[in-house]
Amino acid sequence: MPARNEERLIGACLESIRVAARPYPGQVETIVVLNRCDDRTDEIARSLGARVVTADGKNLSVVRNAGARAASGDYLITIDADSVMAPNTLAEVERHLESGRYVGGGVMIHPERMSPGIAATGVLLVWLMVRYRVSAGLFWLRRADFETLGGFDETLVSVEDLDLATRLKALGRARGQRFGTLWRAPITTSCRKFDHFGDWFIFRNTWLWRAILGGRDEQAANLYFYDFPR
Repeated sequence: MPARNEERLIGACLESIRVAARPYPGQVETIVVLNRCDDRTDEIARSLGARVVTADGKNLSVVRNAGARAASGDYLITIDADSVMAPNTLAEVERHLESGRYVGGGVMIHPERMSPGIAATGVLLVWLMVRYRVSAGLFWLRRADFETLGGFDETLVSVEDLDLATRLKALGRARGQRFGTLWRAPITTSCRKFDHFGDWFIFRNTWLWRAILGGRDEQAANLYFYDFPR
């Protein structure tokens, strides 16, 4: 879990993991990767039983890879600190991966609130997912496959998640496995970027959307991700 000044939301995320981990006592480790934090994120994460590591700099690929390197489990699951997983998420991950039919995958994403602008943005994101035939939000895969892929691409400052998903899908296709979506275990994610920028921000600033999709525009990534006020 990447975390930059997440004292307001990380508690709910960690609690959702605790609930989802109830069927697996002693088998689930939670790793929080602190990134340029100067609030109580570290304290809260430790108090709720998470292991904490640190990764500086403005690159989510580096931050996510640091968490994966610190993990010891056979399965890796990513989630952002402003999201909460469903109570059945870990059970659904196990069911899919143990079947042997899936290389890994993503989830459905539910916003914490809805408006016309958020709904329109959702349609745009769905178009992206249909185009690439992947889902995102929370990734689940075998650690060995993550290592085979080389983890998240650290040359990217944005869309590192979409990049990993497309490479994971290709790996599965070569093996006769599917990229799956946990339809029955969605995440609920905060709408804080909509609250800050406005619900129609993406449509009023199409340059930003295009720049973010390019993956290497630091100005756009800093504005929308790394320097975003928590």
